[in-house]
Amino acid sequence: MTGSSLQKPLALILGATGGVGSAVADRLLQEGYRVRALHRQPDALAHRNPAYEWVKGDAMRAEDVKRAAEGACLILHAVNPPGYRDWDKLVLPMIDNTIAAAKAAGARILLPGTIYNFGPDSFPVIDEESPQHPETEKGKIRVEMERRLQAAASSGVPVLIVRAGDFIGPGAVNSWFSQGMIRAGRPVRAMSLPGAEGVGHSWAYLPDVAETIVRLLALGQKLPAFARFHMRGIWDEDGLALVESARRVTGRKISTSRLPWWALRLAAPFHRLSRELFGMRYVWHVPIRLDNSRLVALLGEEPHTPLDEAMRRTLAAFQAL
Repeated sequence: MTGSSLQKPLALILGATGGVGSAVADRLLQEGYRVRALHRQPDALAHRNPAYEWVKGDAMRAEDVKRAAEGACLILHAVNPPGYRDWDKLVLPMIDNTIAAAKAAGARILLPGTIYNFGPDSFPVIDEESPQHPETEKGKIRVEMERRLQAAASSGVPVLIVRAGDFIGPGAVNSWFSQGMIRAGRPVRAMSLPGAEGVGHSWAYLPDVAETIVRLLALGQKLPAFARFHMRGIWDEDGLALVESARRVTGRKISTSRLPWWALRLAAPFHRLSRELFGMRYVWHVPIRLDNSRLVALLGEEPHTPLDEAMRRTLAAFQAL
């Protein structure tokens, strides 16, 4: 390791193979960070991004996370159990391990937030101080994660939470858009719409999320010990903005259909993923918009890529152009 690389700040990425993890990691590299990625099979992934320092370990093992965090000034906690399995057993121990590692390393914790922390009493416009009364078990676990992070911040571990809507963009593999609305690997000619007719929805373009995070991190000590910010992202007023954008980008007449929620309900007792997806149907049946006033007041603006450009890059990444 060269002397110049030792001078660069080090970020530990938990969840580097995910959409948020990879987008933020790549942007941090551009910003001059060293990026260390924890994974159970690092040798199999090193070719994907040789600029990362891949290290072997499991986010469920406290010693692995603590060892990987040595020398880091930032830990991105973007790791989730695959396929929604065992959330009740895995999610909270993983955030506890991250908190302990950050405390030992003197690092800031960065958490990508979701709207699933909130229930109907916070709709339709959610800001950072909106009450968190979710109706799903997943949402309740997310609330507890943030409660533990706030407690850690009060004991000297700085925390940054950036909350955004559902993701589009290259790398957004486990997303409603890539898994539910289009079929990756073929030109898009039809799109399935999860939302009720005329109901708006919040989306976020992953590179914009990464850019927002980097700009916030650049503020350093000017950030509160427990900092939370919401991104407005792409506000789809009537649930058709993404479809219309895809039509403009491809030049094709793309047909639409509504997601058959009834089929998910029938499969829910036997299929965990269907059960989890059906439990989140409420966020598609009412308009939910994130208030970014706090973010804009601090940064002056929210990074924003024009929708058609974001859609073109997204469809290209999923070989759907």
